[in-house]
Amino acid sequence: MTTQTKKATQTRAPFKADHVGSFLRPARLKEARIKFQDGEISREELTAVENEEIKRLVEAQKANGIHGVTDGEFRRSWWHLDFLAGLDGVELYETPDGVRKFNAVQTRPVGIRVVGKVGYSGHHPFIDHFKSLKAIAGEGTTVKFTIPSPNLIFARAALETDAYEKHEDVYEDVTAAYNALIKDLYAAGCRYLQIDDTAWTSFFTEEERDRVRALGSDPDELIHKFAGAINGSIAGRPDDLLVTMHICRGNFRSQYFTSGGYERAGEVIFGGLDVDGLFLEFDDERSGGFEPLRFVNRPDLTVVLGLVTSKRPELEDEEAIKARIREAAEYIPLEQLALSPQCGFASTEEGNNLTEEEQWAKIRHVVKIAEDVWGKESR
Repeated sequence: MTTQTKKATQTRAPFKADHVGSFLRPARLKEARIKFQDGEISREELTAVENEEIKRLVEAQKANGIHGVTDGEFRRSWWHLDFLAGLDGVELYETPDGVRKFNAVQTRPVGIRVVGKVGYSGHHPFIDHFKSLKAIAGEGTTVKFTIPSPNLIFARAALETDAYEKHEDVYEDVTAAYNALIKDLYAAGCRYLQIDDTAWTSFFTEEERDRVRALGSDPDELIHKFAGAINGSIAGRPDDLLVTMHICRGNFRSQYFTSGGYERAGEVIFGGLDVDGLFLEFDDERSGGFEPLRFVNRPDLTVVLGLVTSKRPELEDEEAIKARIREAAEYIPLEQLALSPQCGFASTEEGNNLTEEEQWAKIRHVVKIAEDVWGKESR
């Protein structure tokens, strides 16, 4: 990207008050999904409800100060599985215990597996999801679209095919599939894309690194393949397509699945990815300190500090949040920082343990603090 174009893009997004993407599903939408699953309503009737609720959500985002609107992931059951199962060679299946145990909570018994050569055939339902969101949002509204990382195929998918000898062998095909799909998203009008990635937690603690070793990989080598998958997926993108990445330690019904700071992966995350922004969890001690920000080596990289939790309804002390922003600014310039909740409010359709009004209070809290720190005009 040219410096001139990148600067123009960075004044647009990530915004100083931003968000990760998912929102609590309204009761009406949950009821419609159950009726569809039970055969009581058609796909067309479910889509009509989704469209109406997404329209209300877009209006609510605007009313509460959000400039980059999403569809809240209202058409998904899972933030990642629905998308990944739309790729060739990948399918959903019922598992004995769910995806992973989240602290004291078990997920639904659903997972993904690779059953053939991974690819992108030129059609994916999420392309239509984006087009619908863009039409609902209307002209003049920045639309943010979220997809899971290609690294989730390695970290979360069972390998049940002769097409690949081991998990790492799938990277070349997955990266090519993502690159082609992202180009189609751009052709559909996408200009703000976020890649969500829980797989980087594989490098944060020794326990997680041992999980990698148990799969037959060296974590010190695999981390560079992770970066290569992200960079390869967005390689050759047009100058006006802004790409960010969100790194998460798990978000299911207000629970998490791991902890650990960014230190062991910081050099690659902050210095080896070709993204324009990073949405990072920093809402409690599980995420470690800001010291790894010293690895940021580009003046055009925006780090969005997830200092406001989406897992609990209580509002954080404003001055404490501002103090933490100042602390982060000791490592990189304040103008390269932004603020958001640490994760979405409903990574799955179950949602976190707070009400919709408490959700919007969190969003307004982020907006208010960002205005105080950077000024209204900066948003």
